[in-house]
Amino acid sequence: MNLADKIQKLRKDNGFSQEQFAEKLGVSRQSVSKWESGGALPDTEKIIAMSELFGVSTDFLLKNDSEKADEPFVSDEEIFDEEKTENKKDKKKLIPKIIAAVLALCIVVTAVALPLYYGGIREAWWAINGGKIQYPYVLVHGLGGWGSGDGINDTVQYWGATSGNLEAYLTEEGYTVHTPSVGPMSSAWDRACELYAQLTGIQVDYGEAHSKEHNHQRFGETFTTPLVENWGTKINGGQRVKINLVGHSFGGATVRLLVSLLEYGSETEKETTTENLSPLFEGGKGEWVHSVTSLCAPHNGSQLTEIINTAGSLLGVGNTTDLLIDLCFNLSGVTTDSIDEVYDFKLDHFGIESGSKEDLAEFMKIGNDHAAYDLSPDGASELNKTIKTVEDVYYFSYYYSTTKEGSILKGQVPDSGTNPVLMVPAGLMGKYKGTTEGGIVIDETWQENDGLVSTISAKYPFGEEWADLPTGEDAEYERGIWYVAPERKGDHGTVIGLGADAESTNAFFVELFSMVDLLKRY
Repeated sequence: MNLADKIQKLRKDNGFSQEQFAEKLGVSRQSVSKWESGGALPDTEKIIAMSELFGVSTDFLLKNDSEKADEPFVSDEEIFDEEKTENKKDKKKLIPKIIAAVLALCIVVTAVALPLYYGGIREAWWAINGGKIQYPYVLVHGLGGWGSGDGINDTVQYWGATSGNLEAYLTEEGYTVHTPSVGPMSSAWDRACELYAQLTGIQVDYGEAHSKEHNHQRFGETFTTPLVENWGTKINGGQRVKINLVGHSFGGATVRLLVSLLEYGSETEKETTTENLSPLFEGGKGEWVHSVTSLCAPHNGSQLTEIINTAGSLLGVGNTTDLLIDLCFNLSGVTTDSIDEVYDFKLDHFGIESGSKEDLAEFMKIGNDHAAYDLSPDGASELNKTIKTVEDVYYFSYYYSTTKEGSILKGQVPDSGTNPVLMVPAGLMGKYKGTTEGGIVIDETWQENDGLVSTISAKYPFGEEWADLPTGEDAEYERGIWYVAPERKGDHGTVIGLGADAESTNAFFVELFSMVDLLKRY
């Protein structure tokens, strides 16, 4: 039994919850949780305090209990004895038998060492080799959003919004956080390619086949410094450097596609690329990601695109593009006229350098390589055919609702606390029913929403394996399955701090990160 197991057993035997135990030692509950999971080691002072509290010696706490391994070394000795007898009969067989003995010993040692390695010695080995590495968090913005590298972020942060600078807060709490910028109106494919280039520090490669199909340049911006150093490599005693991806809104589709490409690559790009295939399309890199978390993500699209196409006049707009642009700009608090100076739409590969509303409208009329299509139920359905969950990655989903069942009219109506910009979309989505051009039925199950995305769409991608998010100290999680958190009240921007207070916004992310940090590592 290792130190982590002993702490947990002694705590439970003495009837202490993690909170009570933490209070007695003068530490946080998160510290206790990390001790018991093996994610961190208590310092000498806390070891002594635990010894006094539980009435055990410090030696008992620090020394691992010996474990029997089904007498593996007895078999080893028998092998050596057998060899000595044989060597007396025929010395010419000495060398082969020694080799056989060494191989047998290696098998025995491996059989004994692996369980011990995964039972606590692994953490000790990491400590000797520089400590357990911290997996960084990469927060990916949604439609119309931005990252820390955009000028607009100096005025208002996407992550934190009206509640403050979330990235700065989480950094102060000891987390490594990155908030990259990807095309705010671009397709999930283009955004995933841009994100990969930033993470690895290379030039953006949209793929030869994809670029030809959508009539834009294959290569984009060059990033000379990787966002995550040593990403995918092994350091500190064989630990692979992984990342935790968090996607808000359309950022959910972006990170899902990135992970799928990392693991499975792109057969189309492999077959058609004449030279210099991007490493992203090769596949075999799914283990570079530890977890994926989606926040209010339109996994299955949003019926808002259908509403605009059939009843845009009710909103004072004529097409999806107008409304999407207005919503993005209004939610950020930046006017359309001034945004071009501080906001990069990252459409240079299409030959679009300005961010004028007219240019964007023209861009979205050309083909379907843009966010408006991927956000539609039909577009999301097509996109989901190319995205597969990765069995080595943990998946989590959080969704919000800002509507309730109407008391007079059927359907859903927005709550009074809904962001004013989202009041009309929330109300229209709460009443809409119809069938998309591709045959997807939008019925009453789609009506509850957060102002931009239906709760049914934000839970998990249709057809994927999922389960309710487990809770409690003994909660266990499997990889390759979506864990859906309970519904939370708020609109589409609440989770990122838009119209929310700093305390609740910060607490949500700390709670999320604490849970992810305690996930079992492989």
